[in-house]
Amino acid sequence: MIAPEVIIYALLGGLIPTLLWLWFWLKEDRCHPEPTVLILISFLAGMIAVPLVIPLERAVATVASGTLMVVLWAMIEEAMKFLAAYIAVLRHKEMDEPVDAVIYMITVALGFAALENALFLLSPLGDGLIAETLLTGNLRFLGATLLHTLASATIGIFIAMAFYRGHVWRDISAALGLILATALHALFNFSIISQSGKSEGILSAFLAIWIGIIVLILLFEKIKRIPRPLPFRITKLEQQ
Repeated sequence: MIAPEVIIYALLGGLIPTLLWLWFWLKEDRCHPEPTVLILISFLAGMIAVPLVIPLERAVATVASGTLMVVLWAMIEEAMKFLAAYIAVLRHKEMDEPVDAVIYMITVALGFAALENALFLLSPLGDGLIAETLLTGNLRFLGATLLHTLASATIGIFIAMAFYRGHVWRDISAALGLILATALHALFNFSIISQSGKSEGILSAFLAIWIGIIVLILLFEKIKRIPRPLPFRITKLEQQ
């Protein structure tokens, strides 16, 4: 039986770092901020996806192993994060500009990472291993959390690039983004597994993620400047 205080500390350890990342990304969109309620819903949707993913991954582990299992796990997590975002916010009327797709996908990813990180912290915290808990928390903060952010943001970027091209193109772009997100996720997991115990290899994997985040920031700025087509502007004015 896990003590209640251990659960609380694990949740705080999962929530606080991801909320810091969320604050960073929301600051990037401070000129046109999203409704706080929708941000909260997106974050909670990401958290809810975690208990749905766990039994699916366990089922996969009973029928697959090695490379196939790693790819399927990555596919499940990216698909569930996208599904959570789609159900919670991607169809909402407030998603009215390209950058919104990126913001909401990142928020869902951070909600997912928050609960996943908390679950990873439960074991060392429950055993009283403070040093291991801090190490696990730091590695999750700098690695897995950014991986989830980068992978989900990739889907958001693909949706954003096709935002003004109609629903069919947007759906196709979302599917392509999901494939790429799954590939990024699986490649990171492969690199961590293959370099287990080798600090240089793990640092290289983390470096690749950090470079990806820098590219994401640059693309984020580009997406914010995508102009609205004239017919779209007229339609929005008529709705107002």
